[in-house]
Amino acid sequence: MTPDRFFTLMLLLTSRDAVTTQELASALGVSLRTITRDLNWLRDAGLPVTAHRGRLGGVTMLPGSGLDLTRLTPGERDHLSLTGLDEKQRAELNASGESRRALSKIAATQPRRVHELLPLTDVVHVDSRPWRQARASGTTPASLIGALRRGRRLRIEYDSPRESCPRDLVVDPYGLFAKAGIWYLVADCARVPRLYRLERITTWKEVDQPRRIRESQTLATVAAALVDQWEHNHAIEVSATIDQTQIERAQRIFGLRLIQDDHEESTTGHRVRIRFLHLEDVRALLPFGSAITVHGPTEARAHLRDLATNLAHHYAPSPTS
Repeated sequence: MTPDRFFTLMLLLTSRDAVTTQELASALGVSLRTITRDLNWLRDAGLPVTAHRGRLGGVTMLPGSGLDLTRLTPGERDHLSLTGLDEKQRAELNASGESRRALSKIAATQPRRVHELLPLTDVVHVDSRPWRQARASGTTPASLIGALRRGRRLRIEYDSPRESCPRDLVVDPYGLFAKAGIWYLVADCARVPRLYRLERITTWKEVDQPRRIRESQTLATVAAALVDQWEHNHAIEVSATIDQTQIERAQRIFGLRLIQDDHEESTTGHRVRIRFLHLEDVRALLPFGSAITVHGPTEARAHLRDLATNLAHHYAPSPTS
């Protein structure tokens, strides 16, 4: 169990008379099996967690045995509520210090038994940063937090890879979204929701106007809709054959956008369909070289041929004098 999930689970148990395992699973975004395992972990740790069957039953914790939230500052409680972030992401939000102090206070309230195992935090350290990662350019998550919490409009300069020069945009932000280790600003631009990669926001400033977000929309709902759009909507679908040695790599890179037409291994590889939002995005197939053969559509094959020809010309030997 992660420290964040432990805190949230304890908070739910101590703030309600009884709560069902289904309610706990929904609140934490995990499966019923995971919740059952977490509750068993709490019992094994000596916490008096009990479960009662029936219409009025549920999981409860004896009064006075849970978290003493009075020992946490408002900032510590606020930072611990950010479930799902790793230590690197907390550092990027300038939240790691508050989180560590809060977790140390929680750990200090739990009774230690004579032969108790050492806490996982004492024997496991996680660093999710890639090896030799270059310092990220653009806007940092921590620098935006204040403006986002004030609920202001933002004027950003966004350097899109599909544009010849950065664009100046006024956006209505919902907040920050971390996906696959990358930070995005989720915002409406002219009432249309967008994901803006933070490393491509070259400059930004607050506009002296409150944000104007759409009614009944939250950061979570807009982010979920944008992810669904990215994974399922597409403007072009490429049919191809991928060598057996490269199919797992392709699945990791393209995710749900890759659909395998057959699950039978053959001498020619795997027939697949890969969905792209734009024709230009098919350049992601170039690193596969001859390990992938695109069958159609015609414009995708033509675009790949042009890209490969330009690349070959770029690296052609210089003519001798």
